[in-house]
Amino acid sequence: MLNRRKFLTGTAGFAVLGLSLGKAAATALPGIENASMRGSINAADLGVQPGALDDQSKAFAKLLRQANDRDMPVFLPPGTYVVSNLSLPGRVRLSGVPGASRIVYGGNGHLFMAEQAEHIEFSGLVFDGSNRWMGDYAQGLLDLRRVGHLVVDNCQISGSGKRGLSLEHASGRIERSDISGAADAGIYSVEADGLEISGNTVSDCGNGGILVHRWQAAEDGTIVSGNRVERIQARSGGTGQNGNGINTFRAGNVVISGNIVSDCAFSAIRANSASNLQMTGNTCSRSGETALYSEFSFEGAIIGNNIVDGAANGISIVNFNEGGRMGVCQGNIVRNLSTSGPYPADAPGFGVGISVEADTTVSGNVVENAPLYGMQIGWGPYMRNVVATGNIIRKAGTGIVVTVVEGAGTAVISNNVIDGAQNGAVIGQRWAEPVTGDLAQSGNAGYPHLTVERNHVS
Repeated sequence: MLNRRKFLTGTAGFAVLGLSLGKAAATALPGIENASMRGSINAADLGVQPGALDDQSKAFAKLLRQANDRDMPVFLPPGTYVVSNLSLPGRVRLSGVPGASRIVYGGNGHLFMAEQAEHIEFSGLVFDGSNRWMGDYAQGLLDLRRVGHLVVDNCQISGSGKRGLSLEHASGRIERSDISGAADAGIYSVEADGLEISGNTVSDCGNGGILVHRWQAAEDGTIVSGNRVERIQARSGGTGQNGNGINTFRAGNVVISGNIVSDCAFSAIRANSASNLQMTGNTCSRSGETALYSEFSFEGAIIGNNIVDGAANGISIVNFNEGGRMGVCQGNIVRNLSTSGPYPADAPGFGVGISVEADTTVSGNVVENAPLYGMQIGWGPYMRNVVATGNIIRKAGTGIVVTVVEGAGTAVISNNVIDGAQNGAVIGQRWAEPVTGDLAQSGNAGYPHLTVERNHVS
């Protein structure tokens, strides 16, 4: 029998060569090389030439129309193709040699746009926006709207004057791709239907990394997993609209798991009005504001088994005043927080490890080096049904603060270990003002909505 390793070693060098020479050369090669070209249109055979000095938009558009009419894939040999203002037909399957088949935006409008497409698949391609101006109507370097099935695999998307990849009403997957240098967001999806964004690197973007949005709050179901997101700025300013590594807005049933997110101007992962949310197993480093955030009118958020190292605030599950409620905050490590943020802080300030407000359990977390509070439970009258148990808080300004304002609901604070809290282990507050002694020593101090017991202080 043929040894598989010897077979692959002997043919790998010829595979790329055969593809780059086109169908004529490929037919002379036996086995796997010939099979890889079978049924594909070679772009060079239809007048689209790699490295041509002239803009090839017309020839490229004709190539895609013919491939659509014949329902066939297209292969781009290695080289540079300068094109612009291409409207994609309903079926596109375009592949190349990863890192070598380069589609460069020529300017004066947009690169690729699609509307009401059945199937779009890009594989092994480089899309280079060259940081050129884009028309007001264009939303991204790849602007794809109402796509029944989308695949972007092993591609590079760089230098977009707007978003790198802008999707509207798309289903399918974006995977193993590198998106960098977008003036706005790297990947933007609105009104998705069964989308998966996995295994990508998104870096050095102006306003956001991966954004999953909806126009109205509804189930979305996007999976964002295993991505590396880094160096995300907030060039358009604001207090959290921009500058987030991964952001969901009004999108329900979203899973954000196993991502490594670092050096974002605001949050590593931020969810606004996103219900039935899961943020699990993510590693978040050096966030400018709150590292993990579930805010405003959400119902249901699980934030578990994440690592936060370096942020202004660690984890916030808040805004009961807007209807934000029902959460689990469990098994996280939060450390090395700062009192400095990207804007002047409202009360009580930055430097809080974990903040929660309504219908939420907080258990099994470790918080270290939180200069303001290790944990903040409630804000004014906005607290209901909070259980904080089995946490370790070490080296904090105050270990745990809990609201004692009239109208606040029930909180149970028990079996926590609080070590090295400078201003008390458990303190009752009216808004940002401490008004009790240390409740870890005295119990609930006459506040019947509180149960404070069996906490260990050192």
